[in-house]
Amino acid sequence: MKAVLLLEDGTWFSGEGFGKSGETAGEIVFNTSMTGYQEITTDPSYNGQIVTMTYPLIGNYGFNTFDNESYKPHVQGFIVKELCTTPSNWRYSIYPEQYFAKHNIVGIKSIDTRALTQHIRKHGSMFGIISTECGNLDRLSKNLQAYKAIPRNLVMEVTTKTPVHIPGSGKRVALIDFGVKANIIRSLEKRGCDIHILPAFSTYEEIMACNPDGILLSNGPGDPRDLETAKKTIQRLLGVKPILGICLGHQLLGLSLGCSVTKLKFGHHGGNHPVKDNITGRCYITSQNHNYAIDNSSNDDIVITHINVNDNTIEGFRHKKLPLISVQYHPEAAPGPQDSAYIFDDFLKMMA
Repeated sequence: MKAVLLLEDGTWFSGEGFGKSGETAGEIVFNTSMTGYQEITTDPSYNGQIVTMTYPLIGNYGFNTFDNESYKPHVQGFIVKELCTTPSNWRYSIYPEQYFAKHNIVGIKSIDTRALTQHIRKHGSMFGIISTECGNLDRLSKNLQAYKAIPRNLVMEVTTKTPVHIPGSGKRVALIDFGVKANIIRSLEKRGCDIHILPAFSTYEEIMACNPDGILLSNGPGDPRDLETAKKTIQRLLGVKPILGICLGHQLLGLSLGCSVTKLKFGHHGGNHPVKDNITGRCYITSQNHNYAIDNSSNDDIVITHINVNDNTIEGFRHKKLPLISVQYHPEAAPGPQDSAYIFDDFLKMMA
């Protein structure tokens, strides 16, 4: 099945299609993880994005029923150099090709993913379209522009529609679901938390009705500046309960404190990003998935606790007066190293 990938700047690649036949369009990003492709495809933060895997061989241990980070895949499309046809792992239950076809994901393989990644690094992340049905670049360009004009609320597409309660004997946590990963929930469960998962646009009154000991603002897709209602709700919660922000939740917490948010040139996506802890001087290897970063120049009450070693962007902060901590990276990893799981323990101490 022949396929073509066209970027909005006119750059194109030809290859072979896999998964569902047809067309798909979205923002092209690249992920540098060597493993964890199943967790990546099911991460709600990738909603609306087409993911390029920089590691050349994907699918060599198949797909299983254990490693999902959500109830279904959320990637808009998938790009690989080579898709393994002979996976080997005692847990796998479905072949990669079957997995993508089952979940209606349009993919393209056998292209130069290194050249594509270098192009994005040089020119920045951009929208693109994959097609297995049309090779006419002019027509695909029009289809891509039509897709970009469609308004989407990426968070509302992935958030829970009704509250979910996961009983526990420990601290009660109101988890605001902007696209939460399953391993964040598992990290809280492991610590005995009584978890109330609430929709992204829950009101202050609905959140406080849970009588939480603390509030966790989860990861999720898209631009935090589009979530004005959520920002105003968070502003009402400041100082009322201890708050932990992760990824998109970190950005929203920064916005609620008066910080600005900027879009990164090509984002941070992968399981190998070095982050320095300014308090201890230690460097952690972290899992990251975000296209935006906060700027604290407008708030003197924030203490920057973590910075990205590669580009010095803010990766974590605390507040001098209020009980809140926030990290841009993923302390729950999945995929990635477990160096930063202590963030959840710090959250429990803050609630105590």
